[in-house]
Amino acid sequence: MYRVLIVDDELEIRQGLRLKADWAELGLTVAGEAGNGSEAMEWLERHTAQIVITDMNMPIMNGVSFLETCSSRYPDIRLIVITGYEDFNYARAAVRHQARDYLLKPVSSSELTEVLMKVVQELDQARTTVDKQSVLEWRLSEYYKEMKEHCILQLVKEGLVYEQTMLERSRRFDLEPWQEIPVRFITAGLLERDHEPEQERSAHKLRLPFELLCRELAATAVDWGDVHVFRDANYPGLMHYIIQEAAGAAEGFSNLLRACIVNNLGLVPTIAYSEVRTGFGEWKEGYMSALLAWNLSHSDQRHETNMLTEDTARQLRRHLAHGELEPFRRVVVKELETVYSQSRPGFVKLVLQLYLLLDHAAYGKGLEMGSGSQLWLRPERVWEFNTPAKAEQFIGELAEKIIRHGREDKEEPDSSAIREAKRFIDENYMYDLTLTMLAERYRYHPTYFSEMFKAQAGTSFIHYVTDIRMKHAMRLLEGTELGLGDIAELTGFSNASYFSSKFKKRYGLSPSEYRNSRQ
Repeated sequence: MYRVLIVDDELEIRQGLRLKADWAELGLTVAGEAGNGSEAMEWLERHTAQIVITDMNMPIMNGVSFLETCSSRYPDIRLIVITGYEDFNYARAAVRHQARDYLLKPVSSSELTEVLMKVVQELDQARTTVDKQSVLEWRLSEYYKEMKEHCILQLVKEGLVYEQTMLERSRRFDLEPWQEIPVRFITAGLLERDHEPEQERSAHKLRLPFELLCRELAATAVDWGDVHVFRDANYPGLMHYIIQEAAGAAEGFSNLLRACIVNNLGLVPTIAYSEVRTGFGEWKEGYMSALLAWNLSHSDQRHETNMLTEDTARQLRRHLAHGELEPFRRVVVKELETVYSQSRPGFVKLVLQLYLLLDHAAYGKGLEMGSGSQLWLRPERVWEFNTPAKAEQFIGELAEKIIRHGREDKEEPDSSAIREAKRFIDENYMYDLTLTMLAERYRYHPTYFSEMFKAQAGTSFIHYVTDIRMKHAMRLLEGTELGLGDIAELTGFSNASYFSSKFKKRYGLSPSEYRNSRQ
């Protein structure tokens, strides 16, 4: 209900006004009364009101002075003036100070009700506008955060393989300065156990509130500067942060996060962070380092030196790329047996490092591993590999899956290139994309690539890109009140006019007509 203040120096008139309208029926309540303008200003300092009904001829502070002061201090309050025929100058003052209406004494019930209904309608419209703007800002903010998180995830998974595209993205999401900032990666999660009891506060059931708390902390922990938070679907249940390096920053933020989770969920999270990394080119390594540290944080394994050397990792990646399964397995067996004879914790760390290597190789090929939860939320399972043979079997099966996927691609190299091109378009539709750029990316002549794309995708390159952009544009038309210019920019169209013409040509409706029909 909207709150009303009645201002008049005569008690009988104030009481009469109370009786001349069905306030509740109008969605109003008389929240207070005042005998003059001075009392009314004092009341407004302590209370809120959306409507003020005031007489003009009052002692101490008359109506003119009150209107001037009230409209200056509280411009959103709707003012209704009551005056007599002999005081027409007051009516002019009311208009000058933006009163919504004025009534001549004696005020009838119908006149008062009519004026109040008009003011209530204005307030309703204003509230609707504010609500819509709030929803718009929230939805746009969520859409922006979603796209920004996707950009961060690509940086930590792919690094700067596609440098120009990634740098362009970083500029769009205000990440470019982070190219020069030393950072640490923080990984947090609730450990799950194989035989965890089915209780209300189990780690698995608290994944969603855990994620929401992690995101909220990133947005509110202003003492730590900008903190980026993201989630990687390959590792369900884990949340990741990127924080600027400063003395004790990673440890301090981790302690804050731990206290937040314990206080709200009653479970102690496992948290670990990487060494300092600088530049987007090192973000991938930093992210992998935090993941590994998280899995090793529950034991003294983290004190072991690096088990998988860069030379060995490079050799294994080369065998995977060339589809050489047996040489890959021989190298893995040798490494596992050597480390196993030296250190059991080091052996476990090597298994995790090998798994990470395979996981990133699969991601680069667009292959779902489907086994992330076996190690990343139940790290005690790694200890089940109590012999090099058991560990090699697990690692070898994953490698075989990746190599088999690669061989299928080699049997149909054109199909593989088009699958990759479509995935690239799906993830980069908001940027400037050309056929020539993608042809060069996959090492084809533009003409041949165009024919190949149409044959494999069933539609031309231009139509495919437009389809993807239109799908996201329709989502924004349905879910936000964004203008056409903003939607065009967010979905990769050059301008609002071009977007509108393409939309109407395709769907037979203008974007505005489509939005109205969906509403």
